[in-house]
Amino acid sequence: MSCENPVCGDQLRVTVICSDERISEIRFLARGCTASIACASALTELLSGKKLSELAGIRAAEVEAAVGGLIQESKHAAVLCADVVKKLEAEWKKS
Repeated sequence: MSCENPVCGDQLRVTVICSDERISEIRFLARGCTASIACASALTELLSGKKLSELAGIRAAEVEAAVGGLIQESKHAAVLCADVVKKLEAEWKKS
């Protein structure tokens, strides 16, 4: 799953492997600011081991909290992660 912030150009791609409706492996590739890379890393920790049905509970605020907060100019990084989670959830519901 991939997302891009059209304003700043940050990009995030997340790949997951699921086993028994649970995320067993997760990897990310991020291009952008330090905040985006940190949030993407935190996202992998938040999602690892979660059931696919629990994805709806992951919001930008949770990602931001996982990195200890973000300054106003960097909050887009947590939103980018939340957007990827929404895409993952939508893809899971389709299958």
